Amino acid sequence: MADTCGQVLLGSGLTVLSHPLMYIKVLVQVGHEPLPPTLGRNMFGRQVYQLPGLFAYAKHIIQIDGKSGLFKGLTPRLCAGTIGTIVHSRVLQKCQEEKIEVVGSSQKAEDGSLQHVVNETTKEMIARSCATIVTHPFHVITLRCMVQFIGREVKYSGVFDSIVTIYREDGILGFFAGLIPRLLGDVLSLWICNMLAHFINTYAIDDSTSHTGEIKNCSQAVTGFFASMLTYPFVLVSNLMAVNNCGLAGGLPPYAAVYPNWLHCWSHLSREGSMSRGNSLFFRKLPAGKMYAIEQKRFF
Repeated sequence: MADTCGQVLLGSGLTVLSHPLMYIKVLVQVGHEPLPPTLGRNMFGRQVYQLPGLFAYAKHIIQIDGKSGLFKGLTPRLCAGTIGTIVHSRVLQKCQEEKIEVVGSSQKAEDGSLQHVVNETTKEMIARSCATIVTHPFHVITLRCMVQFIGREVKYSGVFDSIVTIYREDGILGFFAGLIPRLLGDVLSLWICNMLAHFINTYAIDDSTSHTGEIKNCSQAVTGFFASMLTYPFVLVSNLMAVNNCGLAGGLPPYAAVYPNWLHCWSHLSREGSMSRGNSLFFRKLPAGKMYAIEQKRFF
């Protein structure tokens, strides 16, 4: 119980600190570009036209809504983080008590073996998936509170009011808009990360060398970053589907087409070459073959 409380407090603190970054990332994912491109330098020092980065975007939000404007959608996100941590901890503990084994159930797998990694990853997958499903309604509310910045709406003004609004307009399914690509992305990212880390630690790192533990932790971090890059399109599609056709300007034309399902959204983004939109908030290059519309504050 104490460990769970500690995780909740730590997670809440990190959520508050990282919220402005997520807020800006979501607006960029939707396609909102309030500031025109400017002439700058890329990471190699060459002069190129760039889109405003994190700090320029944050300054623009502060000028309109003040510093507190950077924290729109924070309350439902904190609710999601707290509930998700508790659910994840309880489900993972239950999996450990039930001794769930996917392979080699007749004997205990050795630590570090492929069988052990598969079993532990499966337990983690079950726990994460349960937490994601339970907290997804709060995730949807968070995203819609953020996207209101584009059209200056106040439709989603609080957690309880937002719950009533979503249920009245979209029914129960409205709380789970974008859930499938989010689950798929989480599961794929987890397996890619853990499998790559296992093979690197097993076949590329010599256990006889010093600082083996630190090197293995580093490999886990690197593979986690690599997995998140590979599965980013699932995050993008999930977020777009969560706000699509919900009555907000950011989820309707011209910012987005009305997608019947997430596969159509994926296909549309793929055709446009926009599968990595919002992936980076620094050194943002102009979209190839697109023009900037000043009035609409977007590219077309």
